[in-house]
Parts: sequence; C-alpha cells; structure tokens
Amino acid sequence: MANKNTKVDIDYTTGPVGKEGRKSTLSMFMVMLGFTFFSASMWAGQTLANGLDFKGFIFALLLGGAILGAYTGTLGFIGAESGLTLDMLARRSFGSKGSWLPSAMISFTQIGWFGVGLAMFAIPIAKELLGLEVTPDHMPLVGYGLVLLAGVMMTASAYFGIKSLTIISYIAVPLVAVLGTVAMILAVQRGDSTLIEQFAKGTKDLGVIAGAGLVIGSFVSGGTATPNFARFAKNGKVGAVVTVVAFFLGNSLMFFFGAVSGIYAGGNDIFEVMLNLGLFWSAVIVLGLNIWTTNDNALYTSGLGLSNIFGLSKRTMVLIGGLIGTIAAVWLYWNFCGWLNVLNCTLPPIGIILILSYFMNRKKYLDGSMEIKTVDWFAVGGVVLGAVVANLVHWGVASINGMAVATVIYLLGQLTAKTRCAK
Repeated sequence: MANKNTKVDIDYTTGPVGKEGRKSTLSMFMVMLGFTFFSASMWAGQTLANGLDFKGFIFALLLGGAILGAYTGTLGFIGAESGLTLDMLARRSFGSKGSWLPSAMISFTQIGWFGVGLAMFAIPIAKELLGLEVTPDHMPLVGYGLVLLAGVMMTASAYFGIKSLTIISYIAVPLVAVLGTVAMILAVQRGDSTLIEQFAKGTKDLGVIAGAGLVIGSFVSGGTATPNFARFAKNGKVGAVVTVVAFFLGNSLMFFFGAVSGIYAGGNDIFEVMLNLGLFWSAVIVLGLNIWTTNDNALYTSGLGLSNIFGLSKRTMVLIGGLIGTIAAVWLYWNFCGWLNVLNCTLPPIGIILILSYFMNRKKYLDGSMEIKTVDWFAVGGVVLGAVVANLVHWGVASINGMAVATVIYLLGQLTAKTRCAK
C-alpha cells in the first residue's frame, strides 16, 4: 500500500529517467521540433537574407546547421543514454556546488527569454487586434492583461512537465509548420520577383562563414539544454538522431520564415507577413503557438536549474520562474534583449564541458560510480573564461571561441588531477 501512495516524479528531477519514463520517437521528435520554433531565429533569418544571396543563404544554413547539429546531437545522445538532466550532468562535471553556476546561468537566461516571449506575443496582439499604441514608454493596461494571460497559460503547461510539453508540441508543431509554409508560398506568389531575385537585393555584405555563425548563435544557447528533453528518448542513438533532425528542420524553417518576411514584406517575422496577406487569425495562431512551445521549454529548463540550486521541487521553481518572467516581461522586451544575447555566449562553454566530462568518464556515469566533488574549479574556470572570450573576441564564431577556451581549461584541469594522483 505504501508503494501505491508514493508520489512518482514523472520529470525525474533528481535521477535518471527509467524505462517506464521513456517516450516514443514521434513524441520526442515533436517536443524537440517545437523547442526550435524560436522567434529570434526568424530575426537572424532576416539578417542572413539581407547579407547573402540565395546560394550563400543555403550554404550558411547547411554549414551552421551541421555544426549546431553536431553540438546538440551529442548532448542529445548523452541525455538519452544517461537519462540525466543538464543539471544532474553538471553535478558530476562541475561538482555539487559548482553545478550551481551552470544552473544559475541557464535558469536566468531561460527566464529572461520566457519574459521576452510573453511580450513578443502580447505587444503585436495589442497593436493589431486592439489597435492600441505601444511604445517603450507606454504599455496600455489591456496589454499588461494579455501578458498576464499568456504568462498564466504558459506557466501552467510548463508546471505539469514533460507530458504537458508533449501535448502542446503535438498541437503546435503541425499548425505552425503548415500555416507558416502556406504564408511563405503565398508571399512569394504575390511578389513581383522570384525568390532568388529577391535574395539578390540587399546589402550582401555578409560572408558564408559569418552567416553560419548567425545560424549557430541563434540557438546554441537553447540547444545547451537539450539533455533536459532528449533524456526521455528510448536510447542514446534515438536521442541523437531525433535531436539532429528536429533541430535542423525546425531551425531551417524559422530562418526561411524570417528571410521571406524580410525580403517580401519587410516585417519582423512571419506574423507580419500573414497580416499583410490578410491571414489575421492564422497569424495569431502561429505567433502564439510558436512562442508557447519555446517558452514552455525555457521555463521547464529554468525550473530544473533552480531546483538544483535551492533544493525545492521543479514545479515550485517553475511557478516562481513564471511569476518573475511574467512580471518583468515588458521591461525585459524593451531593455534586456541585448543582455540576453550576451548571456547566450556563456552557455556553450557549459555544454562542451558536459560533453568532455561524460565521454572521459562514460562508464562511471552509466554505472553510477562517478565521484561528485564539491567544486571542480577548472570546469568553473573554463566556463568563466570561455564566456569572457566569447563576448570580447570579435573574430570567428563567438560560441565556438568560448567552447574552445573552455575545452583547453577543463582538459588542463583533468591532466593536473591525473598528475597529482600519479604522485
């Protein structure tokens, strides 16, 4: 009887996902694809279309997608094989208290994006549906009401965990993909020139490598949280394949949505393209569901991270994170996007250290014998120095620069530890 009354943690916050918690490949594909439906990728798509011709755009998308896929796919494999969250992996690589750094960084960033996402939904709706004037200095009361409504709904779905995220993804992914693609086709058909001709316009001052850097940077920070979702896959191979395919398709779709909106309508995203095509309610649906899928994943990730730091349940921390993000949403939207982009550069060094630690100690991770230190200072130092380099060095790709520095520092630490043990 005691076992029947024991509460089951369906999100496996503090331990590996068991066989009973693993989900179908289709469910994992939907969750991971919905995760990539990220409006910031549409903004990057506009920049890419303005700076490259169509051939360069495709090459940049393929190159950046391949690098991003390798990074997230590896994390997807690790998450699925070990069944561990990003934060549980961090406890093994950074130490029990050292893991508070990556947990805090990713939680802070994801709550920030959650708040920005709420405002990205509420502000356009307030303008287009209600005809309200919204500026950085003025947000009507009704606009705040929309933010509150969206915040409550998205927090509620994230509160119920992976089951809720799966249901939302099954609804959102087909609708966003189909409606957004139809809108792109209609925009091209109503334009006065072909897609290739439209791509030929603009400044064309961006190289393919720089364009690939934009593709990588658009989602490499969110992709660092891949283990939180891929751990529910059947096995490591499925986790890796689903992650790579879903991320490549989803990210590419968002870039095309952004590119077409920029070159045909001059709008910020596919929402404005659909408005110009007279597809108002379709635009509202696509905007809302696109933001909902990403926001749910962001809040879920922050809940896991804060739970690792404060020792409270994931659900409690999701509510707290949702409350903070909702209250600060409008301010975050107008003031914090730049800072969030700076913070994005700090997360890839975390991911590369998780990868290195796992494959250097794979057997110990899987049999549960991995020693958990209090703090691994080389792992912490790798993230700090990697983040500094990623933000201050303006050569190459910021996220890759940060990962390279973190790799050197972490491996140096492992070599030092082995030398001490040998003595």
